[in-house]
Parts: sequence; structure tokens; C-alpha cells
Amino acid sequence: MKKFSFAFSIALTIAILTLSIIPNNPLQKLNWAVISVLILGLALVAMFWRFEKADVTAQEVALIATMSAFAAVSRVAFAFIMSVQPTTFFVMITGYVFGAQTGFLVGALSALVSNFFLGHGPWTPWQMFSWGLCGVLASLLAGHKESFNYRGFLILSVVSGYLFGWIMNLWHWVGFIYPLTWKTFFATYAVSFPFDTVHSLGNVIFAVLFSQLFYDILLRFKNKIRVVYIDSE
Repeated sequence: MKKFSFAFSIALTIAILTLSIIPNNPLQKLNWAVISVLILGLALVAMFWRFEKADVTAQEVALIATMSAFAAVSRVAFAFIMSVQPTTFFVMITGYVFGAQTGFLVGALSALVSNFFLGHGPWTPWQMFSWGLCGVLASLLAGHKESFNYRGFLILSVVSGYLFGWIMNLWHWVGFIYPLTWKTFFATYAVSFPFDTVHSLGNVIFAVLFSQLFYDILLRFKNKIRVVYIDSE
């Protein structure tokens, strides 16, 4: 149910945002740069509020803080290499092991924290949403499997690299490109394709090198904090 509600919220947000790419519709003349930030901001607030009201343990909060810090620091450390950073990998492996809510929060917080060093702006909610979505998709890949789906994780690493870029391209298009036409839309995506490809390749490299290791470590931690209730009767 948690995965469904997160997936539904994200799908609804994306559906609303895609209104901006339909030429000649009555809403196209609106300032979608501002509107999109407001929409994503409200979606993020709703998801953080949901976490605030959920029953979480101190260990889970510590895990989210730790993985968010890893993801944020790694992004800052790799900032000199265009489009290559381990952030997406950290977010995905966390979501894969701990589920949609934890994966989304780690993705959102890693963008928020790292931008204190790299620069905040109206793109921050977009980055928070995009990385959070990567964590949710990884949780959906995991499903209820007990073993690590290595091949599926590698494929999703490629998909997540392009998906992150495509969502951020939408922000760049509505925020900086005029006029909003199909021609400028496809031109924006064509220019970004090499950078999105590098991002995807970087995700695969990090996944090949570290996915099994981090999966084992995080799964061990998950088993340690798991609470099992035994009926005494």
C-alpha cells in the first residue's frame, strides 16, 4: 500500500507537469517554471509529512540520515566530473533494500543537502523529486524477492540515468527556453543526450563495483532492526 501511494503521488505529479509540453493548449501560456516548482514543492511537503506521521524507529531515521549524507557527499566529491556521481546508485540501493518511502527520502534529502554546497535554486525541488523517483523505482524492482536482482538493478541503473536527465530537461525547457514548442523541446533533449548517457554509464559502473557489497551490508542492517512480534498465547 505504501508503494502504491508513493507511485500514485509521483504519477499524478508527472501527469500535471506534462501539461506544459503540449503545444497550443489553454494552459501553455502560464509560467510553468514557477508552477512546476510549486507543484513539486507541494508533492515533496506531502511526502515528508507522510513520513512525519508514520511509525519509524530511531534506527530507520539514522539510516536515512547516513545514506543521505553518503549520497550528498559523493555528489559534491564528484562535482568536477560532468554527470558522473554515485548519488543515483546510493539512492537506488537504499530504495531497493528498504522500500519506496526510505528510497524517496534519501533521494530528496541528498539533493537538498548537496545543493547547500553546489548551489540552491528553483531546480532543487526538481532534483529532489528526480532522485526520489529513482529510489521508488528501485523498490518496485525489488518487490518481495529475497535475493538481489543484479541484472535488473543494472538495467534500472541505465534507465534511472536517462530518467533523471529527462525530468531535469523538462525543468530546463520550461524555465529557460522560449518559445515552448515541440522543436525546442526535442532540441533540448537532443543536446542533453550525451550527458544523460554518461550519467547512465556512471550508474552502471558504480552498480558493478559496489551493488552486491552495499546490498549485503544494508540487508544485514535491515535484519538487525527488524522487529518480530510473537504471540504469547
